[in-house]
Amino acid sequence: MTDRTTAARARSGYSAWRLIAEELRVEIGDGRLRAGDRLPTEHTLAERFDVNRHTARRAIAVLAEDGLVESRRGSGTFVTGEPVRLHKIGLRTRLTRSLGTRGSASVLDSAVEDAPAEVARRLAIPGGRAVRVETTRSVAGRPISVSTHWFDVARLPDIAVTLGREGSVTAALRASGIDDYVRASTVVSARHATASEAALLALGPGAIVLVAEALDTLPDGTPLQHLVTRFAAQRVRLDIEHPTPGSPPAASP
Repeated sequence: MTDRTTAARARSGYSAWRLIAEELRVEIGDGRLRAGDRLPTEHTLAERFDVNRHTARRAIAVLAEDGLVESRRGSGTFVTGEPVRLHKIGLRTRLTRSLGTRGSASVLDSAVEDAPAEVARRLAIPGGRAVRVETTRSVAGRPISVSTHWFDVARLPDIAVTLGREGSVTAALRASGIDDYVRASTVVSARHATASEAALLALGPGAIVLVAEALDTLPDGTPLQHLVTRFAAQRVRLDIEHPTPGSPPAASP
């Protein structure tokens, strides 16, 4: 997003301070602004984005609420360098392994219900009844993702309780008699967080989430889990792994 685009969108009705905060988040995320760097002054940002200083100040305040920058009296505002976690998506995708932490997934809600038509199709559920489980995951006290899991209720009727007890999908499936599973597909997109996602992920207005919609299967190809995970883009980067031709599959953790 260029500064000119930011100004144009602001004039079209989108809050300018949200756009400025979004642009600065991107610059922090891709390393153009690094930990310890001084943020441009309100005056500089106001000129750059063609807004008044109050608007620039509000954008900086939002970044401070998110923990991305901090104000130092007499010195200015500096990038704090919130840790960015790398999640590797490959044949055997395991969020617990990527993030190097265990037992931090929490079940927010669960229900047995009719799955959306596309979910039922992908899971090959004849009657369409599925277990829906909503979870959130934190690392070092910072929420990084919220997920919606769908499972065939006939195969895994107690998965919600097991997942709540075990703290990870891999451990919950293993406790349910499934020792291995693989990633069949992943589609990643990006959008602004909804109000509920922003609240769960402790994000400021205008924050971006990375949305990974995935299908996991048993090694024989039997559908196992339909998963939609929303990652806080300022805290997580996604690395899509490509296996080397002819290399054997990675061992399951």
